[in-house]
Amino acid sequence: MNDSESKLNVLSVSQVTSLLKSLIDKSFYDITLRGEISNFSRASSGHWYFQLNDADAAIQAVMFKTKSWKVGFAPKDGDMVIVHGNISIYEKRGSYQILCDSMIPIGRGDILAMLEERKRDFAAAGYFDQNRKRPIPSDPRKVAVVTSPTGAAIRDIIQVMGRRDPSVEIIILPASVQGDEAAATIAAQIYAANRMKIADVIIVTRGGGSLEDLLPFSERIVIEAIVNSTLPVVSAVGHEIDWALSDYAADLRCPTPSAAAELVTSDRQERLAKVRMLSRAMANALQANVELAKSLARRFSTTRMADYLTHRIQTMRMLLDDHRGSLIETINSSMQHKRHRFQLVDHALRELSPMTILKRGYSITMLRESKCVLSDAKDAPIGTLLDIIVANGTVGAIVDTDKSNQGDTSWHTKQM
Repeated sequence: MNDSESKLNVLSVSQVTSLLKSLIDKSFYDITLRGEISNFSRASSGHWYFQLNDADAAIQAVMFKTKSWKVGFAPKDGDMVIVHGNISIYEKRGSYQILCDSMIPIGRGDILAMLEERKRDFAAAGYFDQNRKRPIPSDPRKVAVVTSPTGAAIRDIIQVMGRRDPSVEIIILPASVQGDEAAATIAAQIYAANRMKIADVIIVTRGGGSLEDLLPFSERIVIEAIVNSTLPVVSAVGHEIDWALSDYAADLRCPTPSAAAELVTSDRQERLAKVRMLSRAMANALQANVELAKSLARRFSTTRMADYLTHRIQTMRMLLDDHRGSLIETINSSMQHKRHRFQLVDHALRELSPMTILKRGYSITMLRESKCVLSDAKDAPIGTLLDIIVANGTVGAIVDTDKSNQGDTSWHTKQM
């Protein structure tokens, strides 16, 4: 310390913090508090770290392993508890906290109960249904991020996306992510992104915080903005153990802002490596085909090709001769069959011919005048002129006897 600082009685940060710690440790001893647990975590050392809240304020709390093993239940976010302990200052952060030596459960907290009720209402309205989830584009060119422009979340997203794919355009839509006005600004930016169609996907995000800090992302106005969005929405609120109702309404929930950047963008280096691999595979396949073609070409000469073609032509001629012979044989067989059938029909017709019957001794008697065939003796009285047709000619005759009156229908003729 120099002379000027000595004269002004300048204190270091450590000195002030030590004085406050001494004062608080002596003044806030044997304190009993009632509050709702949030941000509860168990360290690998066995110590418990959490936050106690009421409607208007919050205080950090610690319960060391030497005390926590005596607690007869497993605390979790939303539990209402009564703790006993001492208020102290953690000098490295300059923050005050209660060092708990006992904890008694008294029920579930108001904030968590309110969130559970909202969750049931939104689920009943269909806001969380899987069938309304929109697919996240596999390779977006523009990504809109609704978050605080100065928070750690946007820095993480820019860093991850810049590493994975620098060509992706990040559009920051600034919004308050904590406090009474936060929900309205988050919803307004979601609607603005949809109205202007400025991106392929929207990331709604913020860094970690207490249950109260994350409440804007569970407000109805934000949930309805996500549900009504025509652009896919990714929710990345807090750390892995944190949650908000926007996680259920969004098309994709990511545990952290960095994880959202990882899942939304594809790795450019991986894509380039895949393209190079496919290019090499295509080149190798093409080279293999060229070598195969060269090998096949070497097997063929002009003489060899002529012999091959001659052999092919001779083979085709032999096939043609075979087909011609088979066709002629089929035609001859068909003609012979038809000729035989014709002969059978001709013979049958000849057998039925009147001339064939006449050759067997039969004759046909016709009335000369009418040229009608005589089939009844009554039609030829005595003196009727007849023509009798036999096998080799016609004989003229006249009826000279009539025996029809005697019951004999026959009559006698004499040749003329």
